[in-house]
Amino acid sequence: MAKGMREIKRQIKSTQNTKQITKAMEMVAAAKLRRAQQAAESARPYADKLKEVVGSIAAGTRGVKHPMLQSREIKKTGYLVITSDRGLAGGYNANVLRKVAAEIKEKHSSPSEYAIFVIGRKGRDFFRKRNMPIVEEVTGLSDSPAFSDIKGIAASAVRNFENGSYDELYLVYNEFKNAISQIPVIKRLLPLDDMSGSAGSNYEYEPSPEGVLEVLLPKYAETLIYSAVLDGKASEFGARMTAMNNATKNATKMISTYTLAYNRARQASITQEISEIVAGANAAQ
Repeated sequence: MAKGMREIKRQIKSTQNTKQITKAMEMVAAAKLRRAQQAAESARPYADKLKEVVGSIAAGTRGVKHPMLQSREIKKTGYLVITSDRGLAGGYNANVLRKVAAEIKEKHSSPSEYAIFVIGRKGRDFFRKRNMPIVEEVTGLSDSPAFSDIKGIAASAVRNFENGSYDELYLVYNEFKNAISQIPVIKRLLPLDDMSGSAGSNYEYEPSPEGVLEVLLPKYAETLIYSAVLDGKASEFGARMTAMNNATKNATKMISTYTLAYNRARQASITQEISEIVAGANAAQ
């Protein structure tokens, strides 16, 4: 009985230590979430304004042609997948990886029909394990990534579409809604076929509208990728905060269960001792 009580006390102590860790991790994630959410929200107006300018040029210039604006026969598809480097974030990585894996399985019969760009160690390891074709990868992003951190992979993904390595490019990431809601999405980034509805303008562009688009269109696409990365970071910290909160609650329940078991064992031990004392006294009479 004493051995069993010692084991229960050890479990209580171990769970209390785990609870302290998960609670601390929840608080850290909450602090990082606030910064990441602010960064994600701050990036959207710039992307929206850039889209407005690009759309205005494209709509106001007849006959303008650029590979990023033109749809073509789909022979190969590119995917840029955004995950995290670390786990302990609930279903954050699993949800987005499950979604893109299902999309690839449904749309493609051969690895030659698609190419993957991946941000985050979890995504990289997932695709490597399954021998899926990774063109380029980025790992080790900071909690507050700068545009320069993903500029290389963003530019490469856009450039490969422009030069015809694939005929469409999708962004796959967790879209941030709020601290407890992150939605895995697959959004087509290229070609930019949603520009035609923008209002045209009467401005003159130097050296030419085509020349301006040549510079702005890749920047716009890269900005959308960076915005998705920031959204992904906010989603990661929201998911981690929620996961650690749930872990803390579970630890509290386990401690209550262990404490109840300990008290019952202690009660049984005391009852047994009393019974032995009474039995010994009766035997001595």
